[in-house]
Amino acid sequence: MTYRDAGVDIDAGNSVVERIKPLVKRSFRPEVMGGLGGFGALFDLSNKYKEPVLVSGTDGVGTKLKLAQQLGRHDSIGIDLVAMCVNDVLVQGAEPLFFLDYFATGKLDVDTTVAVIGGIARGCEESGCALIGGETAEMPDMYPPGEYDLAGFCVAAVEKSRIIDGSAIRQGDVVLALPSSGPHSNGYSLIRRILDRAGRPLDLDLGGVSLADALMAPTRLYVKPILKLLGEHAIPGLAHITGGGLSENIIRVVPDGLGLDLEASSIVLPPVFDWLQREGAVADAEMWRTFNCGIGFTLIVHPDQVAAVSASCDALGLPARAIGQVVAADGDERVRIG
Repeated sequence: MTYRDAGVDIDAGNSVVERIKPLVKRSFRPEVMGGLGGFGALFDLSNKYKEPVLVSGTDGVGTKLKLAQQLGRHDSIGIDLVAMCVNDVLVQGAEPLFFLDYFATGKLDVDTTVAVIGGIARGCEESGCALIGGETAEMPDMYPPGEYDLAGFCVAAVEKSRIIDGSAIRQGDVVLALPSSGPHSNGYSLIRRILDRAGRPLDLDLGGVSLADALMAPTRLYVKPILKLLGEHAIPGLAHITGGGLSENIIRVVPDGLGLDLEASSIVLPPVFDWLQREGAVADAEMWRTFNCGIGFTLIVHPDQVAAVSASCDALGLPARAIGQVVAADGDERVRIG
């Protein structure tokens, strides 16, 4: 017997590698040493930082992956994977340096695999982050036909003196919200349940965009604009709005003894979230703790910074709006949305 008889096609794997090489190479930075295909990936950090602190993060895309497979949309789910990782490490003021991916399937479909990894490469390129390596695993009997799994891992760096850890946040600071591109990659187990309950009206028009397009819009990449912003302003706190939504993410960067008072009236649901809430009869509190509700990233700034930071955000194409402030808080109730 051969390995192919057992369900693993080495030639298909080699074909994938050859087809993704030019896509991956476009994401390379000057610090990348060597090419794709070695046993380990090399990255030279010697000339860029004086006191570098490495920041790492790993993530997946949740069950948005299931929806992508059902709809046959494989070209942008890789952007989601990159965004979920690089947006996280960005919160500490770190610049994403390189990314590694893990792609696993029962039977390798070359076109699908290239589409997925091509999206990963595009997400890395748009984040200034090198796709320096990865693993493509063909594992018969592990996954149903047509299904695959994804995971990503990112390493970033920040000067020790410029780490953003929330310690500069004070009572009275203002929370500025930056727009998301949609649900990003969180809450899709609930989204898929609501979609099935509503009869899967994927062609439904939501303000000029189909429901399918609104749900599959790739996660916004905040890296380049936020790094530019950090070059202009000293921002006390940043938060990426992922699982846990508005009510559980921003507070993660706020020091003990302080809380958040967010204004519900300032959280205006984009059409896709409005549809989800109506069709699923989802309570406000559940929306705020499950979805980003149109807010993908937040800044916490001192009151005297609001005008200047907001102007910079507008210039970067990310209009900011105030949604609340930092307040004194005792006990477990540290977030109020009302």
